[in-house]
Amino acid sequence: MMRRRTTLLTGCTALVLALGATACGGDKPVSAGGGDKALSGQTVTVAGVWSGSEQKNFQKVLDAFTAKTGAKTRFTSTGDNVSTVVGSKIEGGNAPDVVMVPQVGVLQQFAKKGWLKPLSATTEKSVDAGFAPVWKKYGSVDGTLYGLYFKAAHKSTVWYSPDAFAQAGVKPPKTYDEMLKTGHTISDSGLSAFAVAGQDGWTLTDWFENVYLSQAGPEKYDALAAHKLKWTDPSVVKTLTTLGKLFKDKQLVAGGAKDALNIDFPGSVEKVFGPEPQAGMVYEGDFVAGVAHDQFHRTIGKDADFFPFPAVDGGTAPVVSGGDAAVVLKDGKNAKAGMKLLEFLATPEAAAVWAKAGGFLSPNKNLDLAAYGDDVTRATAKSLVGAGDSVRFDMSDQAPAAFGGTKGAGEWKLLQDFLRDPSDPKGTAAKLESAAAKAYQD
Repeated sequence: MMRRRTTLLTGCTALVLALGATACGGDKPVSAGGGDKALSGQTVTVAGVWSGSEQKNFQKVLDAFTAKTGAKTRFTSTGDNVSTVVGSKIEGGNAPDVVMVPQVGVLQQFAKKGWLKPLSATTEKSVDAGFAPVWKKYGSVDGTLYGLYFKAAHKSTVWYSPDAFAQAGVKPPKTYDEMLKTGHTISDSGLSAFAVAGQDGWTLTDWFENVYLSQAGPEKYDALAAHKLKWTDPSVVKTLTTLGKLFKDKQLVAGGAKDALNIDFPGSVEKVFGPEPQAGMVYEGDFVAGVAHDQFHRTIGKDADFFPFPAVDGGTAPVVSGGDAAVVLKDGKNAKAGMKLLEFLATPEAAAVWAKAGGFLSPNKNLDLAAYGDDVTRATAKSLVGAGDSVRFDMSDQAPAAFGGTKGAGEWKLLQDFLRDPSDPKGTAAKLESAAAKAYQD
């Protein structure tokens, strides 16, 4: 699946486009540049959430590392529960050398448990030269750099079928209220408005975060992300009430809440861009384009397009983005070679490999924008690096994994329950606060 994870770039409007590609890990060196093959005969084990096209495209980066150094690589997909899977591997004496961590909260958890090696001076020098300071901040715990942010994603993009919009006689909306009105017009023309991937709880956190950021503003967003503001705050109840109006409207949600809870992220994209469309829009990040292009052969910009997630209640239009950080585990059998992999990942050369393949954004400002395959991705990448320190990570990514990043628990589960029955925003807010307090150990 494509995963979640979000970071805020207030003020960005361009959207990112992704075209994914591929499948599994490999040990086979590929020709790609020289290198002294200093790591020949060694194998670096890597774990991360990626599967499908994302995993295949990351494998191209690993293959470039193999060609450069001689080290083989072996990638294992963890699914969404990175914390649990990696913890069990460490306990079993089978720790990977490198983990691609999709949540700030999980990176902090790993560091505080003493699982991580500080990154090398070479990697830190590359981060200082190529990344806005905020990326170093999110990769650091107590002033020590443990995580290198290799991949980023924009998550304030609403993807739509231009055909569906043309048939309904509507244009991309500018406000949240206009978006719902547009949805009703699309519904009147024969399709549901939105495909909602309720089976994947992370998509619901992204819905919440976009509405909350715009409706409550960045200061309250930051406070809630740090749990300095309780989830019972009226601003949270207001956002849940706003979302509830969408969730309970069967004209707007394809198949209603019951069907939505059985639809995963790729399935939601299929409902809009598959062979038998059932909805006109799907909200999620730039990686929607990868699924629409690779699995359903849609031409991005023609058969599938997006508009920025619109402003709510007169607030600023939100822009949420996220990232995956590479960390090195102390208990990995080849942590030294793993550190060399991170030194490679910190270079524009490594980022260019995935940028060419598609479905990728790099926070590295030294990556030539020409490396991206299309103008939309290029513009989005430019906006990402141009946002500098205004980048903020998504709320659930900053939370402890028990609250913001575990399937069937915490925020993911409670928002699924809310999608199922959105009649009690205050009650849901109270449950969220209870779960958050426990996870943050307040």
